[in-house]
Amino acid sequence: MMQTSAARRDLALAAIVVLLFVSVTAAFPKFARPGNLAEILDDSAILILLALGQMLVILTRGIDLSIAANLALSGMLVALLNKNYPGLGIGPVLLIAVVSGTLLGAINGLLVWRLKLPPIVVTLGTMSVYRGLIYLLSGGTWVNDNQMSPQFLGFIRYELLGLTLLSWLAIIGVAVFAVSMRYTVLGRNLYTAGGNPSAATYTGIDPGRMQCIAYTICGAIAGLCGYLWVARFAVAYTDIALGFELQVIAACLIGGVAIAGGIGTVAGVVLGCLFIGIIRNALPLIGISPFWQMGINGLVIVVAAVLSARRREQKRAILETQAA
Repeated sequence: MMQTSAARRDLALAAIVVLLFVSVTAAFPKFARPGNLAEILDDSAILILLALGQMLVILTRGIDLSIAANLALSGMLVALLNKNYPGLGIGPVLLIAVVSGTLLGAINGLLVWRLKLPPIVVTLGTMSVYRGLIYLLSGGTWVNDNQMSPQFLGFIRYELLGLTLLSWLAIIGVAVFAVSMRYTVLGRNLYTAGGNPSAATYTGIDPGRMQCIAYTICGAIAGLCGYLWVARFAVAYTDIALGFELQVIAACLIGGVAIAGGIGTVAGVVLGCLFIGIIRNALPLIGISPFWQMGINGLVIVVAAVLSARRREQKRAILETQAA
């Protein structure tokens, strides 16, 4: 029943995304050119990866407001590393980015799990801490493209079958998540822990531990995206990706991930990211400032929260009727 409902929701969202794309293309035919479509995917790749990580956290009834700050701190760390040791190679850079992000995500998870602190309070606090650490690490200075090695900048720009390596990383990430969430024990446990924590406890699943794992995985992805962001935009500074967590959360909610936990699909999250990606690329074409997108993201979050609350009330009413 739940899978059927999710499939219908994803199908409806897919229809909306297609309708949006067709509408923009009708007004601006060049929008549908293969090169522009590849650019939209490239532009949405980091959002897709981060939204997949955020989905895990929301599924377990958490929220990660520090995801963009984690990205920024990890990105600055590897940018400074490359600046001082340009011959180190791309392997150590990727490893350090992922490890640093994993540790930052684990801090969130442990605080929520072991100290039983509200996720929104924990990640709001660590968001500020991580942003402050960026300033301490960099001394407030920028790392520009002329201070980065060609290998550092060129790795994600390598093209295969018309798509950059950045886009392929997003595609691989989607495939891995789709299989993991559907066919692995960890994926099923994450859904169970968020859907019904009490029942999960009775079956031997620790909801707090699942939350910690979700935050840790989310952190690892954010760390990787720190390198991807810096390499793509060829600059690292204190305010990297400032406010980007709103887009990540909005993509999840548009994609049908329930704030109350336990509900959400990989397909829905990807569609939510593509919806935002199309809007982000279409706004300049119709003469609307991209800064309006923050307002749009905020509106989306509010509307999605209201709809999620209504669905929760409807579900509760159905269960009470069946019990009677």
